[in-house]
Amino acid sequence: MIGYDGTQMGIYHIREALRVAENEGLDLVEIAPNANPPVCRIMDYGKYKYDQEIKAKQARKNQSKIETKEMKFRPKIDTGDYNTKKKHILRFLADGCKVKITIMFRGRELAHPEQGLNILEQLADDLSEVASVDQQPKLEGRNMHMLIAPLPGAAKRLKAEKAAQIAEEEAAKAAEKAAKDAAKVAKAAAEAAIEDADDDSEIELEEEFPGMN
Repeated sequence: MIGYDGTQMGIYHIREALRVAENEGLDLVEIAPNANPPVCRIMDYGKYKYDQEIKAKQARKNQSKIETKEMKFRPKIDTGDYNTKKKHILRFLADGCKVKITIMFRGRELAHPEQGLNILEQLADDLSEVASVDQQPKLEGRNMHMLIAPLPGAAKRLKAEKAAQIAEEEAAKAAEKAAKDAAKVAKAAAEAAIEDADDDSEIELEEEFPGMN
């Protein structure tokens, strides 16, 4: 028997163990029935059940639901569209989502499924540092599908890279604005200097040739 504070109390007859638990105002709970002899513990069973329910509720609350997004491609997609869609996939992965990639075939394109397979294999290779293939490419009707999932820690890494990119872009914009503002100030100062120089010239002419103006 194990005491309320976790101490080993030794081997007790069941009646004696029940009496000890009752004297302490607690319950005798069998925690290892298959042991030889079985192991029991003195505890507040009501409080124990309540604590277990709270832990289970918290675990369910903390358990993140993995969402699946989809990105569609055509087998003859150009490089620009490919890179744009890949950026969207990276954003989905950064959010911790799985991504279902679909190649849509039309008309005679279905006669060359290898074109779609090449795109999926290229994507898997391009994203290999942040994602793994969860389901291999599979042709279903006129569509070919592949499912990828973010690697452990990839979402945090992608978010950090995105934040750094945004910070860099904002810094570049701020520097550009500061340069434009400085140019405006310099231009205004130059114009003011020219005006002052013109005024000084007029004064000198007036002094040298009174009555000209």
